[in-house]
Amino acid sequence: MGKISGYLRLMRSVNCVMMGCAVIVGAALSNPMGLGSSWLNLVYGFLTAFVLTAASMVVNDYYDQKADAINEPTRPIPSGLIKPREALVFAAILVLVGLLAAYLTSFLCFLAAIVAWLVFVAYTTVGKRSGLPGNLLVSSCVAIPFIYGSVAMADTVKLNVLIFASIAFLSNTGREITKGIVDVQGDRTQGVKTLAVRYGEKTAVSVAVLFYLSSVLMSPIPWFLGLVSSWFIPFVSVTDLGLALSSLMLLRDHSRNNARKIKRLVLLWFITGLAAFVAGASG
Repeated sequence: MGKISGYLRLMRSVNCVMMGCAVIVGAALSNPMGLGSSWLNLVYGFLTAFVLTAASMVVNDYYDQKADAINEPTRPIPSGLIKPREALVFAAILVLVGLLAAYLTSFLCFLAAIVAWLVFVAYTTVGKRSGLPGNLLVSSCVAIPFIYGSVAMADTVKLNVLIFASIAFLSNTGREITKGIVDVQGDRTQGVKTLAVRYGEKTAVSVAVLFYLSSVLMSPIPWFLGLVSSWFIPFVSVTDLGLALSSLMLLRDHSRNNARKIKRLVLLWFITGLAAFVAGASG
């Protein structure tokens, strides 16, 4: 049982479930009336996202094993519960399962899953210490499951899904930069080249706000293009107002504690933004 629990801890199941749910949301946005008839594709899509995310978490712990031996010695690899080689074999099995599920969905999904996995690996292996490039890779990982859900459901990327994924990409990049302000002291000692480390917290705040407000400026596009119903408006208005106020709060106070507060608030605006697209698609 100890070994099994170690593998489960390596996977970080909560993250895996969230990615799987993002695929379902992308599918719902692309064709809300076709969910029942395409349930098998949804199952395969959820499984693909779940196990590929799990594989990326395992690879992440493999590459972080030296740092974890100091900072998180109770994790499965540094504690000795799971050997590094065993972790890599486990990750390989998860990747094969994920790619098989993608192939059973469609060949286009198979290609998309390969791209998604390469993005995951790029971040885990080289991107996380690179600062802004790493932030962009993380945001790509957030946006890809929604796009994948559209491909799984409709064999194409619907315009409303692409717009939502773009908004999620922009706002999450702002949040990643904000996280860099929170972690600036630790990142500096570990050689992580975030914007806050390289150019200071004030510059990082300005760039984070630029990404937040860019997502706000994009939000009316689905309504103007007639891609969503009027149910979209109240939810997206809350999101836009929340991101605008969060930006103002961050500009007025870029301290570590306030950045942490903004980082948490932005998650709430993600949820209302997602609700806007779901309500607009089904209304």
